[in-house]
Amino acid sequence: MNFVEELTWRGMIQDIMPGTEEQLQKEMTTAYLGIDPTADSLHIGHLVTVMMQKHLQACGYKPIFLIGGATGMIGDPSGKSLERNLLDDATIRHNQEAIKNQLRKIVDFDSDAPNAAEMVNNYDWMKDISFLEFIRDVGKLITVNYMMAKDSVKKRFSGDGEGMSFTEFTYQLVQGYDFMHLYEKKGCRLQVGGSDQWGNITTGTELIRRKLQGEAYGIVCPLIKKSDGIKFGKTEQGNVWLDPVRTSPYRFYQFWVNVSDEDAERYIKIFTMLDKDTIDKLTAQHREAPHARILQKELAKQITTMIHSEQEYNHAVEASMILFGSGTAEALKHLDQATFLDVFDGVPQFEISRDQLRPGIPFGTLCTETTAVFSSKGELRRLIQGGGISLNKVKVKHMDEPVDLSALIADRFLLVQKGKKNYYLIVVN
Repeated sequence: MNFVEELTWRGMIQDIMPGTEEQLQKEMTTAYLGIDPTADSLHIGHLVTVMMQKHLQACGYKPIFLIGGATGMIGDPSGKSLERNLLDDATIRHNQEAIKNQLRKIVDFDSDAPNAAEMVNNYDWMKDISFLEFIRDVGKLITVNYMMAKDSVKKRFSGDGEGMSFTEFTYQLVQGYDFMHLYEKKGCRLQVGGSDQWGNITTGTELIRRKLQGEAYGIVCPLIKKSDGIKFGKTEQGNVWLDPVRTSPYRFYQFWVNVSDEDAERYIKIFTMLDKDTIDKLTAQHREAPHARILQKELAKQITTMIHSEQEYNHAVEASMILFGSGTAEALKHLDQATFLDVFDGVPQFEISRDQLRPGIPFGTLCTETTAVFSSKGELRRLIQGGGISLNKVKVKHMDEPVDLSALIADRFLLVQKGKKNYYLIVVN
């Protein structure tokens, strides 16, 4: 595959430096992507550039992931209006290992292939460089005029935010030095990133040209926004994380399956490895029957399986079916606490103690006296006689059915359902 052509039809290139395609055609090129280690998990905002590296490796080139251990201690001004929190080395090392374990699911780090991915940390080479060395050997190569002309710097000086510290101002030199170091030590000729990194990348190529008389290149992808203009990846709960503890596989799956039709057509090109013919066919089928959400379901399947596993994807689909009426009592029993709470987020809740279920309590008493799920026994009796009440997805046949601790889901919950769409959650503490 031609890497540039592949990214182009997928809508993943905003800017590309002249000569990049010729370099890629000439030899097996090494490309690096910088990742900010401010958390011990990536979120889906990172996935666009990570997918660039996945495609790069699939095309036969070698990806390097650079963890910004040193730069994470400084803070990158690109695309931001405030200084970020700075991290200590122990936190950065922990975050680095966690991020690498997530990346392993997406790219090949562990084979003996010549283009197996590598991870490096710029703290390993920056920690031994003194300030005087840096300004003597690197600072003199780039003029202040050149640095001031960068958009990321101009925005901060024009009143967007609280100005910029000297530390952040020098960031582009530090990142540029990373590129120069990898050029010398790893033969790295290409840097990829988001469009906000264009200024930092071009500073790196300029350093390589002035210091080493070498040629280096850059490709950046566009900033991904949702069709309504809101920043991609943000929800009411905040970021959508790759870590299943921060964002459950169910909630992760739900994010993708609920994107708009317009976004699904873009996202399936960016976030999956499906080929053009397959995507074109899926898109045509989707446009014929948009209510079936063919694109959204395939997108959610591909990305949930890649980031979590096929098993977690199947669990997420089962959990979704539970909420929308077609799930079974057996599927309900398989839900863990976190997924259960995600599925029934926003459902009216009633709390009781475990003692209130020992040795058992009639269903009618539980729902009208112990809790106020229903306002009266008369109302509940009529609903039960009409076949409209379920407990844990099993029809309740009479008021006096006993409910005890053995009925609990995930050892904590009872799910009462009225009709197809009305749920009530009894939480047992």
